[in-house]
Amino acid sequence: MKVNRLYFIDAIRAFAILMMLQGHFVDTLLNPIYRDTTNVIFKTWEYFRGITAPTFFTISGLIFSYLLIKAKHSGSTKKRMRKGLLRGLMLMGIGYVLRVPIFEWLVGKFYSYFLIIDVLQCIGLSLIAIIIIYKLVFKKTFVFSIVMLLFGLIIFISEPLYRYLELPNVPLIFSNYISKANGSVFTILPWFGYLCFGAFIATIFYRYLKRPKFKLSIVSGFLVLGVILITSSSWVLMKLYYFSNIQILKDVAYYNYLFTRLGNVFVLFGLFYLFENYIKQQLILKIGQKTLSIYVIHFIIMYGSFTGLGLHQLIGKVLNPWQAAGGALLFLAVVCFISFYYAKTNVIVYKGIRSVIDKIKRYTA
Repeated sequence: MKVNRLYFIDAIRAFAILMMLQGHFVDTLLNPIYRDTTNVIFKTWEYFRGITAPTFFTISGLIFSYLLIKAKHSGSTKKRMRKGLLRGLMLMGIGYVLRVPIFEWLVGKFYSYFLIIDVLQCIGLSLIAIIIIYKLVFKKTFVFSIVMLLFGLIIFISEPLYRYLELPNVPLIFSNYISKANGSVFTILPWFGYLCFGAFIATIFYRYLKRPKFKLSIVSGFLVLGVILITSSSWVLMKLYYFSNIQILKDVAYYNYLFTRLGNVFVLFGLFYLFENYIKQQLILKIGQKTLSIYVIHFIIMYGSFTGLGLHQLIGKVLNPWQAAGGALLFLAVVCFISFYYAKTNVIVYKGIRSVIDKIKRYTA
């Protein structure tokens, strides 16, 4: 229902996509001599940049699962699941297409770079996995909630087991989803874990959203749990290690970026939901609803999809901090402008997929 729309979700998505844009711009074009980890400004920028991907993955799992569960009320679960499968496949397809080196292919040069896995493929496959899990638990919200929480915990705690995983005997098109050995930026593990936690949060919203004091409770829970994960999760893991003598708990505690980043995400969720009425601005919400178009456009401009000519190739790492900061703001404005007024990525791709499916049905009927 419209009255129950979670506006803070669009605001968080807007924050995450804008942080990603400026992060990619600065990281790609800033001169290495200015990457001083002892500098407070650079260290702060680097820290907040590290929050971007966990936030985006978690919020993706939350909104997708929330809509999937809500579909039971209108009896449109099957339709929502089909739409989710199409979206998952679409994201994976776009992720591959963005890395297609057209001119190299035209002259007969084919490299495995095309098979590298990035954000879109990882999110796409994760959405498909969520649908499969939801189907396997017979669409029982409580069971789905527990299963997703357990999946998230297991994926995070078992991270040392696949941290340096290599699968030389597995075809790249499959191994790149699990191993970073061949250059994949994001892999299904551990990033699916963030979507699992997002799905778990979705079940909480679904079950308790209409309760009178829900907002106060969930905001408090986000902030308290977030701070605990940031400041004390390593300590808790070490205590569990001393108690159980399970080595993997110690390994996670000594390289505990997953739980601490999840804590950052929870704090952001709490703050955005707390101040939802103040950030419920049309521009912010519009940016949050255009994340796919923004991502595609920024990728083409920054990395030169198809042509091989983007800012990365044309400018390179030559900017000083002031140039990088000013350029990042201009980059954000240009990409958002193009997305708002000249691009309809979702609509175009969905129409294309639907057209193909209709033709297949026509010929196989």
